[in-house]
Amino acid sequence: MKTSAGILLFKRKNEKFFYFLVHPGGPFWKNKDLGAWSIPKGEASEGESLMERAVTEFYEETGKKISGDFIELQPVRQKAGKSVYAWALESDLEMTGLQSNTISINWPPRSGKTIEIPEVDRWEWFESEEAILKINSAQSELILQLEKLLKSNSSNLT
Repeated sequence: MKTSAGILLFKRKNEKFFYFLVHPGGPFWKNKDLGAWSIPKGEASEGESLMERAVTEFYEETGKKISGDFIELQPVRQKAGKSVYAWALESDLEMTGLQSNTISINWPPRSGKTIEIPEVDRWEWFESEEAILKINSAQSELILQLEKLLKSNSSNLT
């Protein structure tokens, strides 16, 4: 079973949550929007630190280094069976200068031809409700988990 690790970057503004999501590059994803976005994430090798993989993937897909107080979330399972482990981090991100690494894919499928594409072609902040619509349906659970956790923590403080 494949395992991915990623970062759910979020910020708060006027008592609303905003999430930083990425859109996969390449011809397959070109015209897909709802359910196509993701947290920056990538596949982990067996025995590799998932937390380190998550931070590395964020850098590879954005060109930005991040650090801080990460909040571990419960993993989710996507439709194809891949497990996604994620850590949330509250931080703003300078949107200028974002750049993604590139990957080689077979295109058109089964053609034997290879093309080079950016792993990510768009980056955007989405308010909570829109983020839930845009993100891969299984990953929307990460947003719901985080908001439940943050709301229960803030009610414990009052």
